[in-house]
Amino acid sequence: MKIEEINTIAVVGAGTMGAGIAQMSAMAGYKTFIFDINTDSLEKAKVIISKNLEKGIEKRKVSEKQKEDCLDRVTLITDLEKLKADVIIEAVVEKLSVKIDLFSKLEEFNNIDTIFATNTSSIPITQIGAGLKHPERLVGMHFFNPAHIMKLVEIISGVATDIQTALTVKELAVKMGKRAVMAKDSPGFIVNRVARHFYVESLKIAEEGVADFKQIDKLVESSGFKMGPFTLMDLIGVDTNFSVTKSMFESFHYDPKFRPSRIQQQKVDAGHNGRKSGKGFYEY
Repeated sequence: MKIEEINTIAVVGAGTMGAGIAQMSAMAGYKTFIFDINTDSLEKAKVIISKNLEKGIEKRKVSEKQKEDCLDRVTLITDLEKLKADVIIEAVVEKLSVKIDLFSKLEEFNNIDTIFATNTSSIPITQIGAGLKHPERLVGMHFFNPAHIMKLVEIISGVATDIQTALTVKELAVKMGKRAVMAKDSPGFIVNRVARHFYVESLKIAEEGVADFKQIDKLVESSGFKMGPFTLMDLIGVDTNFSVTKSMFESFHYDPKFRPSRIQQQKVDAGHNGRKSGKGFYEY
């Protein structure tokens, strides 16, 4: 499929990331579907999009007309069998089995030309594609949180991914106003491979009692970063960040340098997942 043939885009998963991706899709002029089994999550996603657009209006980056048109292009869906589109982007939990199961079901009632894109941040595309009948149409399209603001998108081809599919998705990302880069299929791809130790080493310093969360964040921010590691983990979601670390730890055959933190495990066990739960490394 070529970029000019794309008219509809569907996003699976109505969390913060899914809402942001759907917003970019609708703002680019595409009829956009958001799927989730939870009706409340869907309604919340539309509220998130509306609030994001309101902030854009305040900053004079979005007009009232653009906001109205964007929201009009978004349709909420709870029936997976009704989820049919030219491009389907999944933004669900970071588990290989869940992603394979989802795309396998979508293969049953979508056109053979439909492009499947996964927003995975750490699972190799080849592993997901291995569970599908047509892995050539699967490609990685990794957005960064918050998706409506962060410019970078990684486009990742698995071993079986058709090159035209990858190029089309790269063009799509550019049309959404993003800066797209092509990456090879490796655990964590480019950014998460580099950034993982930004989190892991910071957590080790906290575990060893060298400094507390606030001190580490202040030090990192004074070095030129906009956010320290703990503030950023709270924004991304402590549980999401922890899941990516576990996935990469396994993918790199339990290399100690990727070992997940006990502190982060405790936060997740306690439900302290960051801003979205009201408490993480900080309280909100």
